Amino acid sequence: MNGQRALLVVAGLAGMIGVAMAAAGAHVPGGERLGTAGNMAMAQAPALLALGFFVPATALLMSISAWAIALGLIGFSGALAFHTLSGSAALSFLAPIGGTVMMLGWLGIAVAALLMRKR
Repeated sequence: MNGQRALLVVAGLAGMIGVAMAAAGAHVPGGERLGTAGNMAMAQAPALLALGFFVPATALLMSISAWAIALGLIGFSGALAFHTLSGSAALSFLAPIGGTVMMLGWLGIAVAALLMRKR
């Protein structure tokens, strides 16, 4: 599977998991973290989808940035979901790391766009 196709798979999973976590956050007592994780996943899913469809595999910085967003989302939302569902804060350190990686991914998208040449 090529990188762009894999990114589309991650986008679809982020959308599906985002909806599930947002719904669970609304129904699970104390599920605010799940709601936050779901909202974050739903916010990133359309961007990952667009990046998967429209960024050529040869655009290295853009591709790396897209994957940074995807991996940061997994760390951030995964840590919040784990904390809520297990009651353990053992992975809580991943939330700020994941958030930072997502922000760096978005910064990379901006830098890549500035460096793009007109065709």
